[in-house]
Amino acid sequence: MLDSKELAIQVARAALEKKAENILILDVEKRLIITDYFIICSGLNVIQVQSISEFIQESLEKEGYRPVRVEGDGQSGWVLLDYLDVVVHVFSAEQRDYYQLERLWKDSSIIEWQR
Repeated sequence: MLDSKELAIQVARAALEKKAENILILDVEKRLIITDYFIICSGLNVIQVQSISEFIQESLEKEGYRPVRVEGDGQSGWVLLDYLDVVVHVFSAEQRDYYQLERLWKDSSIIEWQR
């Protein structure tokens, strides 16, 4: 089993593999008791948003992880994948601008994950 930070990094890498943009891992562990990390990323259109979220699920399922909850869909421009310690937000650019999660969680640390 991966620890929550390793899982968050694996999610970010899967999103990158599907060409997600502006991928952020936010450490929210000290600010929330329900999760440790938020991964926020964007797709260029609703098809890519759906593709990114499906690929993340497929990649993690190979490692034995299934989301406990999935909300939204690509057509809405937003998908949330809840893996308990890691919560993934895949947005269209428009929805990401609208919700501005980075601004809401601006006091959280950003995890460097790319090498």
